[in-house]
Amino acid sequence: MRNQIRKSLKTYDVERVSANEMLQVGFTIFQSAIENYRVKASQLTLEDFESRIRQNEKAGNVDFWCVYEKETHKAVALAINTLHDDCCDYNTMKADPAYLRGSTYPYYGLIYEMNRYYLEELGVKYVNDGARSITEHSNIQPFLIDKFHFRKAYCRLQVKYQWWVGIVVKLLYPFRKLIPVLKVKSILNMEAMSRNNY
Repeated sequence: MRNQIRKSLKTYDVERVSANEMLQVGFTIFQSAIENYRVKASQLTLEDFESRIRQNEKAGNVDFWCVYEKETHKAVALAINTLHDDCCDYNTMKADPAYLRGSTYPYYGLIYEMNRYYLEELGVKYVNDGARSITEHSNIQPFLIDKFHFRKAYCRLQVKYQWWVGIVVKLLYPFRKLIPVLKVKSILNMEAMSRNNY
């Protein structure tokens, strides 16, 4: 892992940036990352992206990070984090898929620098990458656990449905392993988690 971090930091500069910089470089990264998802994700419009960045900027406790290729100074990855009194939430991490296929490891440098900044410089108690996706399309949690020694924090999942959705879930639940539709299967898997039966 140290070798991968060294390669990353040799190839990329990782910087905290302003909201204006994120507005200039971030949308293209968001678009290319979303288009590459195995699970169909709703497209983000430029207006939605700009609105989100401006709202985060107004909140006052949000940090923006970018990863730039040293040779071209092209932005290839980003992160948006929310800082609290004693912790930091890694809310969003996206990278241009073209840079994930090689051996330059942009995420390694990004996560290493963010961990160093928040845990060592600012001295927060912990950083948090949030809950896993119910569609399980992202491998970010196993990556963070394996490479950066993050740990799982278990919680009891409680799900509330509208009455008619609850009926459908109860009817389909016994057949959850046979259902091929990803969205339906994801909801049934979430129900299995809430029943402690996953």
